[in-house]
Amino acid sequence: MTTIVRRLKDRLSKYNWAGFYMIEKDASGEPPMLVLGPFVGADTPHKRIPLHQGICGAAASTGETVIVDDVNADPRYLACSIETRSEIVVPVYVHGEVVGELDIDSHTPSAFDEKDRELCELCARLVSEYLERARGEKA
Repeated sequence: MTTIVRRLKDRLSKYNWAGFYMIEKDASGEPPMLVLGPFVGADTPHKRIPLHQGICGAAASTGETVIVDDVNADPRYLACSIETRSEIVVPVYVHGEVVGELDIDSHTPSAFDEKDRELCELCARLVSEYLERARGEKA
């Protein structure tokens, strides 16, 4: 995950922040949370996000890629940076269950097109395959 976010940010200048959030399930019965994992870019105050909040929560809850062309026009957006203008969030699955997501912010409005969606979904699939293998070996 660290390698993926570094390469995305280094090679695609419109990707200003890239990171993974993973779902943490609390054994005490607390609601699941998205917990910040590897990321590159400015620090974020959103290190833990309730599963049904924000654009990240929407992607994790629906299991669908979410692209927002103008975060300021989307009431779900949890403001992290005044510079962020658009965002893409892609779920990461393990054995059919959403376990996390790839989140990318851009300072450019409408930064993410179909090619970005395909690239980000490929990156999420690579992480999914890695996690499935890792979890399969532990079983």
